[in-house]
This record gives sequence, structure tokens and C-alpha cells, in this order.
Amino acid sequence: PAWHNLANRIFAQDEEVTTQLMLDEAKLSNWDVRLSPVSDFIPKGWNDSSGAQYVIRTNPFNQGTDVLSVVGSRYKVVQNEELFSFADNIVDGDARVAWESAGSLKAGKVVFGSLTIPREMVLDPQGANDKTQLYLIVWTSHDGSVAVQAAITPVRVVCQNTLNLAMRNAKQSFKIRHTQTAEGKIAVARETLGLTLGYFDSFEQEAQNLFKQEITEKQFNDIVKTIYPKPDADASKVAKTKWDNKMVLLSDLYNSSPTNANIKGTKWGALNALTERLDYFRNVRKNNTESQYAAASGFDALITAEKNKILQVVKSA
Repeated sequence: PAWHNLANRIFAQDEEVTTQLMLDEAKLSNWDVRLSPVSDFIPKGWNDSSGAQYVIRTNPFNQGTDVLSVVGSRYKVVQNEELFSFADNIVDGDARVAWESAGSLKAGKVVFGSLTIPREMVLDPQGANDKTQLYLIVWTSHDGSVAVQAAITPVRVVCQNTLNLAMRNAKQSFKIRHTQTAEGKIAVARETLGLTLGYFDSFEQEAQNLFKQEITEKQFNDIVKTIYPKPDADASKVAKTKWDNKMVLLSDLYNSSPTNANIKGTKWGALNALTERLDYFRNVRKNNTESQYAAASGFDALITAEKNKILQVVKSA
């Protein structure tokens, strides 16, 4: 998945990756995230009634002090070590679960880790042999923008494409606000995520149904144009060129990409071509690759919403 690109090094296959080792290698240890009242830094004679606080940390590279954000009086700090401990408690010491990767985004404002879950989906084992692996991702922010979150994320192995799709009557994620404490929530998180295997059951059934439904080239093109309508005749040349390029890319991902070779001609293939473009081929402003990592790892709510829109269009085709 995209988060693999942020791991500091690749671990040997037989290496035991402990929670502490993952924190250390990803430079997430000993940040000592803490609060400092804004009132301590304003000029004399100014009266502060906001209750605002700076969120600061110890920089893991130069040991300096970084200001990450300004938050309100109810904000509670969550250390990176607490986030990872939270994940360990969710999986409850299951030896089959292993830390996969970890990192930070937005200059330390967002921190995440991922663990492999011993569950795999294989579509058509004797034919297409299309595999999807299951991961548990935990993440939080140090600027108040994101709660402590955990989610189950299916990842299609051949292209490392994340499929954070909404399944009816199946819960995928769990959140704890920064105004709460993680203590006392672990049992609920286990129930909500242990349960996640219920989410994966629903996901697998959906994937099987999509794989069994064949579509023509025309149907695929109609799906694409439903999701991304052709610009009006009076649209700008730039808009028309962007649309044309998008159509060419999607056609190539669906028809010619090796990642789609075993599932082309099915609704499952259409879904994966469309979501793979979102994960790895979107245009981003000023080459902001971090936004691509965040979206492909499931941290971008807008991209996840677009994937769910795509799913509904594909299903109804």
C-alpha cells in the first residue's frame, strides 16, 4: 500500500518487528507531545480569554521543539506510543498479527501505523487468482483534525490498491476523540473491529458478486462517463484536455495494465481500474505526494467518498 513508501527501511522476512522497533525505525519514539498555553507567549498587557494551547513536540531528528498546532482547552494529547499500544490492545496479542509499516505526514501532524491481519480473499483461485490482503491501520493527528482512529483496509495485492469501501450493515472503523481518553475504550474497539472480520465478509461477498458480472467495453466506457461526464462544448480547452487524458488513462488501466490483466471484462476489474487511478495517478497540486499517500492509505475522506460513489455506479451498470 502507499504507506509502505513511508517506512524507514524494509524489514527482513524473518525479522521480529516489535512495536518499539517500528516506532524507533519510523522516528516516532519520544516525541513528548505536550501542550503549552498561548497565554505564556503573548505580550504583557494582553488578556487571553481563549484558553488556546500550542501543541508542541520534540523533533526526532534535531531534538528541537516544533509547534504542530493551536488547539482548544479541552484537547487531550495522545502520544505516538499510546496510539501503537492502542493497536496492540485491539489485536490482543495475536501472534499472527504483525506490524507492517509506520510513518508521519504533514510535518508530524498526522501519525499512522499498519498491521497485517491473517485473512486473505482470493477470487477464482484456479483462474484469475486475484488476491486481497487485510490490514489494520491506526492513525491520529497532533493538530486536532483527526481523532484516534482504527480501520480495516482491504488491499489488492497485485497493485497495492486500497479499497476502503462502505459495506451495508458492516462497520469498518472506530474513533476516539481527543477530548476523551483511550482508556476504557479498548474493549469497545475490539468489539467494533473484531467485528471487522464481519466487514471483510461483506466486502468479500461484494467482490465475488462484482467478479462474476461480465461487462463489455461499451459498458465500461459508459461507467466512466457516468462518473466523469464529458465537459460541455463551451468548456475551456484545459478542461477538455484534462478529461481526454483521464479517459485515455482509465482505458489503459482497464485494458492494458498488468494489474488488471486477470480481471478485465468484469465489474471487479472496472472498480479496480477506477480506484487505482485515484490511488496512484491523480494530479496533485505542486507534486504533493503526501496527499497521494494519505488518499491511497485511506486517510482522505473525500477520496474514500469518491471510491464509494464509483462502487455504486459500477454496481448499477
